[in-house]
Amino acid sequence: MDTADLVLRNGRIATQDDRRSFASALAVKDGRVLAAASEKEVLARAGPSTRVIDAGGRTVVPGLNDSHLHVIRGGLHFNLELRWDGVPSLADALRMLREQARRTPPPQWVRVVGGWTEFQFAERRMPTLEEINAAAPDTPVFVLHLYDRAMLNRAAVRAVGYTKDTPEPAGGTIARDRNGEPTGLLVARPNASILYSTLARGPRLAPEDQRNSSRLFMRELNRLGLTSVIDAGGGFQNYPDDYAVIEDLRRRGEMTLRIAYNLFTQRPGEELADFTTWAGLTSPGKGDDLLRMNGAGEMLVFSAADFEDFLEPRPDLPTKLERDLGAVVRLLARNRWPFRLHATYGESISRFLDVFEEVDREVPFDGLRWFFDHCETIRPRDIERVRALGGGISIQHRMAYQGEYFLDRYGAKVAEEAPPVRRMLAAGLPVGAGTDGTRVASYNPWVALYWLTTGKTGGGTRLYGEGNRLDRMEALRLHTVGSAWFSGEEEKKGALVPGALADFAVLSADYFTVPDEEIKRIESVLTVLGGKVVHAAGEFVPLAPAPPPASPGWSPIATFGGYHRAAVRALDAPPGGGSGVGCAGF
Repeated sequence: MDTADLVLRNGRIATQDDRRSFASALAVKDGRVLAAASEKEVLARAGPSTRVIDAGGRTVVPGLNDSHLHVIRGGLHFNLELRWDGVPSLADALRMLREQARRTPPPQWVRVVGGWTEFQFAERRMPTLEEINAAAPDTPVFVLHLYDRAMLNRAAVRAVGYTKDTPEPAGGTIARDRNGEPTGLLVARPNASILYSTLARGPRLAPEDQRNSSRLFMRELNRLGLTSVIDAGGGFQNYPDDYAVIEDLRRRGEMTLRIAYNLFTQRPGEELADFTTWAGLTSPGKGDDLLRMNGAGEMLVFSAADFEDFLEPRPDLPTKLERDLGAVVRLLARNRWPFRLHATYGESISRFLDVFEEVDREVPFDGLRWFFDHCETIRPRDIERVRALGGGISIQHRMAYQGEYFLDRYGAKVAEEAPPVRRMLAAGLPVGAGTDGTRVASYNPWVALYWLTTGKTGGGTRLYGEGNRLDRMEALRLHTVGSAWFSGEEEKKGALVPGALADFAVLSADYFTVPDEEIKRIESVLTVLGGKVVHAAGEFVPLAPAPPPASPGWSPIATFGGYHRAAVRALDAPPGGGSGVGCAGF
């Protein structure tokens, strides 16, 4: 009988096997699960050198897997960002802004980049430009809100060079006063290019600080129980240049998160050239279990970009969409590249499927793994078309942040199935869950699990009735087993079964029984990746290496951290006692 390297005992382990079994102990050897069973059975595999960790009666889940997160780009910028994710009041958010502006040296900016909505604040409103200017009169400030707007203080307007003579950008609006001077408000109409291009004008971190930033972002995700992510690329994230830092971290052995990444085209009109070039540089599957290339997308061609802004009418995509998209998908199919595509609106999705079906007749997909992202208003007949082509759908909790806007524009009846998660599952589609962090929704997976199980936005507005909500076990499966399909790793990720990667999280509270509102406050107190502890809190602190200090020293992360740290009662009072760690003496 093999002797385990690590044993976790005295836990309530949701294995996520096909029977949804619970075990009380887990054995790990060589980074893989050796056994998940009763304590007696598992301890029989312990030897004199086996490390034994007492879970203290806590709930244990497979490491969460976000099927759509912009983790590589997010890591490069994490140390630059003042995160308002989860901050309970606008007063708190403005206080943080004021404090950070005082410590940020020129020419750096204070950046609040996504992950928040006014509905999370006690005041139920957004900051005004006057409040932002009062909080930071001299330091440039850029505050991004979802896909719809950015607010710049006067110092930031000067820093980016916007004046009364600046022409109106395509696809966006620079709000102006009666004299034609920019006020600091940028509005996306109909897409976010003006917001992201303005953000890109800000200073970047030095390479050594980008490494530190990426490490800290991975540790932040570990704190929330994540061990795997499928990276969806992103604007202003060029391959291979902007992947050098994460490749360097892999070489150094400093990754604490598994990443499968997709390549996102960057040049409107040159998308086919981008993918042709990349097909000569890399291939799907290149890499290892920590960092590997996953295929193309979420942007395949700019003419198919139906980015949602529910404060604006649905944009009509151009007639050249079919030609552009067909050329790229045909190339990908011939090269057997899996692909993903951002798809919000049913009207757009129908056109995308017309293209895919035409390509499939010429170059059969024949098991080629492909999927849509988001699909808030996909039509029932198109769900069947996705199934027929062997595709899947990766859903995100964007409606938890934009649901109130969607209700105002489309009404409660349409919102009840936006997205129609239960229909997707009933059709037998592969469905994975995620967040779409960091610039729109937050990267916190527990907010996504709250949304899936309660049908509510982060601000508490009810969107879904019983017919489009999931029970807690089913929702968890979408964040574990479900997401593994989207990187072709369902045989080794998502379930704590013999032979699978030993990735798991010991939770601060029992996800299966806590009141609904407490789901959003869950964290991991012990996160293990391949049998190695990568994060620890509470009684487990001695088990994990300390994260490096944030650099540069003025980084907002050094003072405020990432997602707002709510008081987690279970961190101080583990159920069932338990001392944390020891060595098996037998």
